[in-house]
Amino acid sequence: MKIICIGRNYVAHIEELHHKQDAIPLFFFKPDTSLTQNNEPFYLPDFAEKFDYECELVVKINRVGKCIGKQFAKNYYNEVALGLDFTARDIQMQEIASGLPWTLSKTFDYSAPVSKFFSLKELQKEIQNLNFSLIKNGHTVQSTNTTEMIFSVDELISYISQFITLKTGDLIFTGTPSGVGKITKGDILEGYLEGKKLLDIKIK
Repeated sequence: MKIICIGRNYVAHIEELHHKQDAIPLFFFKPDTSLTQNNEPFYLPDFAEKFDYECELVVKINRVGKCIGKQFAKNYYNEVALGLDFTARDIQMQEIASGLPWTLSKTFDYSAPVSKFFSLKELQKEIQNLNFSLIKNGHTVQSTNTTEMIFSVDELISYISQFITLKTGDLIFTGTPSGVGKITKGDILEGYLEGKKLLDIKIK
């Protein structure tokens, strides 16, 4: 099982971190040791000063595919969830400034909580018309609709599969909207997808 994460897929998020928009999707990996489920608490590591939340729609691949055409990509998923891409932001800024990959800032243990998955049929919505949001300590900090993605889910699947084989159970974090911010001990993060509360994570 691979965890594939998409960076810079919402314009407002690119702008808030003063990055440039890429002409092609940017993707990186998290190891399976970063995955947590069942709303387990997140314990702040001590190797960085600033850890940020990034709420994202997560797509689960349901069959093996390679070099998938965009028009066929919809056949490779039927379930979605919400996830958090916890990021050591201070380290990431150092990595970017030095031209290094985002390895230390993104791949650490327990940095990818994922909620329960729901079928698109159950949600009764198209994947490119889903509302999701994140509430921190009772205040909405991120809110978007997947229509705001720069690269659609089908475009991402098609692009990624030109380079690596997608397998059943692989997860794709599809990018975060604007509103990312720092987490501290005692924070409560609640994630909603189409009005369903899927994430409820305490920071310890």
